[in-house]
Amino acid sequence: MSSPHINGSAAGGNLCRTCSLAAGNPSKSDDTGCRCVCREEEVDLPRPLLGPSLALLLSPSKDWEKKLRRCAEAAAKGFAIGAGLKGGLAVFSILVRLRSRRSSASKARKAGTVSNWEAIVFSLKETLRYGLFLGTFAGGFVSVDEIIAAIGGHSKTVSWRALLAGLIAGPSMLLTGPKTQHTSLAIYIFMRAAVLASRCGIKSKRFGNICKPLTWSHGDIFLMCLSSSQILSAYILKQESLPSSYKSFLNKHGGKDPIILQGVKEIACGIPFTNLEGIRNYYKSTGVDIQLDQQMKVPCSIIHEHQSCGGHFIRFLVQAYGRALPVYLPVYLIPALIVHRQDLLKRPYTIGAKSLFGTARSSLFLSMYCSSAWLWTCTLFRIFQKCNVPMVAMGTFPTGMALLIEKKSRRIEISLYCFARAIESFFTCMSDVGLFPQATKLKRLDVVVFSLSTAIIMHCYACERDVFRSKYLNVLDWVFGVPPTCDDEQSKTSDKEEDHNTMK
Repeated sequence: MSSPHINGSAAGGNLCRTCSLAAGNPSKSDDTGCRCVCREEEVDLPRPLLGPSLALLLSPSKDWEKKLRRCAEAAAKGFAIGAGLKGGLAVFSILVRLRSRRSSASKARKAGTVSNWEAIVFSLKETLRYGLFLGTFAGGFVSVDEIIAAIGGHSKTVSWRALLAGLIAGPSMLLTGPKTQHTSLAIYIFMRAAVLASRCGIKSKRFGNICKPLTWSHGDIFLMCLSSSQILSAYILKQESLPSSYKSFLNKHGGKDPIILQGVKEIACGIPFTNLEGIRNYYKSTGVDIQLDQQMKVPCSIIHEHQSCGGHFIRFLVQAYGRALPVYLPVYLIPALIVHRQDLLKRPYTIGAKSLFGTARSSLFLSMYCSSAWLWTCTLFRIFQKCNVPMVAMGTFPTGMALLIEKKSRRIEISLYCFARAIESFFTCMSDVGLFPQATKLKRLDVVVFSLSTAIIMHCYACERDVFRSKYLNVLDWVFGVPPTCDDEQSKTSDKEEDHNTMK
């Protein structure tokens, strides 16, 4: 079936080589003096007769505008999310810093810490870097995806296109700083990729039986308990194995002065006390006068002076709840403004109430988590009348059960985040004792792990969309644009084949 444009051109004169082939008259092809309409406007030629490169050149300009718009929008939205999240955290930390500057001004000068202005400049740089990181990742992924699809065809490349695009976009992490390591982030994204891969395995016929144990309903609680054992043990015994930002977070919400943690560490490791007088002076500054025995076997008097373990738990819980509220307010309010921006205008009171309830519940989880950590360890120390490293690890294990307070959908997120921190801390401890000497020689392993993980995640996003939760899928669709799935591409291919057979 020939195009009317081609027939019209044939009546008027010579045809170019492309139009002659399409019209079935190769003998009349002549590229010189061609008066075909294709020289002036687009010709609807049957694409099977054209090579992929020529089909790409003759594709409508509107399609290219749509693809370029998708790339630009993805980059802009990625930048907005990265800068918004990092900037929001930076604003919160700056406000806290400015609020406490009077009480800590002299201390800051003595410690040689940065000024408020330097902190603001640093926060702005970090905000820009993270914005560029996510903007480049989103824009790079969409660009590679569209280029591969345009050259190789949507249906032919749909099964591997997103995998390769995610792998290529992964090194954008380097934009946060060439010397900035993101081991925890890379491990967390790897955990997310592993979860998605396991969901794909569960629903597959080939790997369904192998992945069946992963469907355990309380696996997230067990993972949190396992993570708590490593993280909280490191918090007491080896804080240098934790990232500096996470260490600051634990020191704030752990609620204990470093000198008290040092005393607990010394008795757990069997080291003679080096600063019992400093512990006494600390409690004197709070209005409590205590006497500490140099030969004590249980550190309860160091942890909570004259209070009972139960009384200390109640008092600590109230204080910890006040410290947790400012942490979760932005966690719930920012997603409400981004993810539920349309529902927020229609149902402001409902969305607001859910956000406040979520803030209250998550704050209760964090405060209960920190409070029960001290309760469990003190109870175990008193039962066995001794304190050592295995006791610390055992006492902090059941602390993870506090995660039961959280909503089911958030439990896996929190447990994966903590598990990533625990893995990093564990391997740091093992490396320090010489069990993994080669691990310290690997450079930018975080970028490699992150790239492989994003390749898996983006492949699942393109071809296994049902393994995502709806709220994450909505965010990904908003950033990247809804991709054609493997099933969609197959149906389009079959439709084209039917149309082609009908035309014949």
